[in-house]
Amino acid sequence: MSTDEHSTQGKVILVSACLLALPTRYDGESKERSGIRELAEENCLIPVCPEQLGGLPTPRPPAEIEEGDGEAVLAGNSAVTNELGDDVTNNYLDGAHCVLEIASVLDADLALLKEGSPACGVTRIKRADSDVQGMGVAAALLAREAIETKGVE
Repeated sequence: MSTDEHSTQGKVILVSACLLALPTRYDGESKERSGIRELAEENCLIPVCPEQLGGLPTPRPPAEIEEGDGEAVLAGNSAVTNELGDDVTNNYLDGAHCVLEIASVLDADLALLKEGSPACGVTRIKRADSDVQGMGVAAALLAREAIETKGVE
């Protein structure tokens, strides 16, 4: 396929894999959302799961960002720990960089990411079962690199 053919086929959109009904969430479930799959009719959807790309298994213990948000983790000022107390920061950083590499290689136009996730949250993450304003690690890295991100509930 030539570059010209690619440019006429719509957008390249990264999508949190769980939103496409793939069982990638920490609990081995998905969070399929109506309307997401229909975007594939005119766009190229690329499922991504930063946590899996970072080497974490599914299912896995839930994790959260200890302080601040994904920006604090990227800056080295916070950590991501799971409910067992294990530090999984490097997994989240590795996964975020994998997602960024995929976005760069495919020249992604947009990322539709699952709100509330410590990896994918765009406007909010969960901490101690409460909503906290802020971005997940992968969402923060994509935003830092000027890749448009939108959160999906």
